[in-house]
This record gives sequence, C-alpha cells and structure tokens, in this order.
Amino acid sequence: MPNANTSAIEFLQTRRSRPAKTLGLPVPTRDALLPLLEMAARTPDHGKLEPWRFVVLERAALQRLAAAVTSHGDTAGIHPDKITKMHNQFAMGHLAVMVVESPKPSAKIPAREQTYSAGAVCLALLNAALASGWGANWLSGWASHDPQFCANHLGLAPHERVAGFIHIGTETNTPPERPRPDLTAITTWIEA
Repeated sequence: MPNANTSAIEFLQTRRSRPAKTLGLPVPTRDALLPLLEMAARTPDHGKLEPWRFVVLERAALQRLAAAVTSHGDTAGIHPDKITKMHNQFAMGHLAVMVVESPKPSAKIPAREQTYSAGAVCLALLNAALASGWGANWLSGWASHDPQFCANHLGLAPHERVAGFIHIGTETNTPPERPRPDLTAITTWIEA
C-alpha cells in the first residue's frame, strides 16, 4: 500500500465550492493570494507551455466590469435576466482571479490539451483556496464567452479565452451538501 496523505484525501472527499454570492470580507491580501496562484500553477502542463495566465480582479475592477456588462449586454441584445445575473456576479464580488486560456503555438501539444490545462488551473486554484480556508467558487457566464466584451473590457488578445473567474473570499455560511454522481452509472471497467 502506498503512503497516503490522509489530510489531502479527506479534503478531496469533502471539498465543496461556496456560492460566490455568499463570499464576503476579508479577501486574501496579495501576499496571501500569491501562494494560491503558485499552487494553481503546478497544474499539468504538457510541454511546459504555460497556456494560461492570471488576472487578479479587485473590488474596483469588479465594479467596473459590472457596469460594463450592463451597457454591453443591452447593446448586444442579451436577455435582461442574463445581464442581471452576470452584473451581480461582478457587483457582489470582492476578489476574483480570472484564469485566461492563452494557447501557445506548438507542433507537439494540441490546442485541446492546452484548453484542458487551463481548466485544470481553475480547479487547482479553487482547491488551493478552499484548502487554505477561504470560500471559493469557479464561475463563467455569457460575458466570458463574448469576444467583444473580452477584448474591450477584459483586455484579452484575439487568441485568448476566459477559462473561469475564481471568486475568493470569506465564507459567510456553509452550503448544504449536494447530490454527487452515481459512480456505477458513469464508470466502465475494461479488464482485457
């Protein structure tokens, strides 16, 4: 039997994202956030391309984005309910890290694997925050998929995409456990 890290196993067996709307102050300082980013950057990265980057969105930036979502959404014809939901995600936030998928040209590493790596960074950052005692949630939303919004308001280059917004703060209430997948329905064993 391998020498198990029982603390890590217990964390992974019980980890639970916290709804972003329930995250309050305080949020990690820059000094507290840097180790979380370091942990996230240890994610699988075939070819060592680092096909992702971090953009830390502090309160004023989130407020600016909330206003931009409203004006851009109206102009783009986005349904009002979707505009409100996206607006609130930014307006209610105190700190979020935008993980940007920034693929690199590579003859060896397919773009799809670089996308997977960016997604893995999101989960690694989420878990690093949760394991460090913060509340955290991984969100996206229509604005993160809108190329014009991403270019004009998030500063993304044409080849970049938002992999996720990881909201981090102090948990104000513990959410109830939610149903988990039925492993027998989603697992296939191949013996030969």
